[in-house]
Amino acid sequence: MQDEMRKSPNYAEISRILREYLGLTGSPVAIKLAKSPEGIPEGVPEIEETVRHCQMASVARKEGKIFYATEKRHQCMGGGWALGLKTLSPSLQSGEFYYKLGKFESWAACMRTIDSVPFVHAPGSCEGKTWATVYAPLEKTPFDPHVVLVIAPPRAMLKLAQAILYTTGGRIHSSMSGIQSVCADAVALPYMTGKVNFSMGCDGSRKFSGIADDEMVVGIPAELLEGVAQAVPIVTGAPGSV
Repeated sequence: MQDEMRKSPNYAEISRILREYLGLTGSPVAIKLAKSPEGIPEGVPEIEETVRHCQMASVARKEGKIFYATEKRHQCMGGGWALGLKTLSPSLQSGEFYYKLGKFESWAACMRTIDSVPFVHAPGSCEGKTWATVYAPLEKTPFDPHVVLVIAPPRAMLKLAQAILYTTGGRIHSSMSGIQSVCADAVALPYMTGKVNFSMGCDGSRKFSGIADDEMVVGIPAELLEGVAQAVPIVTGAPGSV
C-alpha cells in the first residue's frame, strides 16, 4: 500500500534545525501509523519487548533506534486504542479504570473524559485502522512520518508555537486532559485533524518513558513540518526573542 508523501522533505536538515535552535536534548521522533505490513520499510525490525508507546518514542528519541511495533507489542491498552491498534477495554470505556486510579470524582467524569479522547479510526467508524506503529529519530528516518513528536522544555515549546503561527498568525488551541498525552494528544489528534497539538504530558508517560518534570510534548503533522522548521530560526533570532 502506497503511503508516502508526494514531496521529499530533508528530514535530517529539519532535525538539525529543531535540535540546534530549540536546544533539544534528544531527537524529534518520526512516527508512522502503518495500515498494513507493506507500510513497514524494508529492513526495519519489530521491537522485541512489550512496552508502552511512550516508551517506544523515548527509545527512538534517546537511543536513536528504528523499529516498528504491532498490537501485541503495545503494553498500554489506552495507548494502543488511541493509536488504532486495540479495541477499547470495558473498564476504560465505562470510566472504571481511571476512577480506580483516583483521577476523577465519579465514573461519569471518567466516561466524559474518555469519550473526548482523540483516537485513530476509520472514517465513520469506531474501529481502529492501524496495523503497526513505526518509530525513528527524525534525522535517520527511512520513512515519511505521519506525525513528528517533540519533547522539550516550555521555552522551546514557546518558540515552536511562534514558528507555527509565523506565516498565518492567529492563536493555537490545544486539547489535553492530563491522560494519554504521548499517544492521544500528540499522535492521534495531529494525525486525525492535521493540526499541531501541545500537551502537558501525563503521569504514565512521565513515569515510564522518562519525560522530565520540566518537559512538554507536541505532535506536528508531517505536512506542516517543513514550514515550521523554516520559521524556527527566524523566530528564535527575531528582535526581542528571549
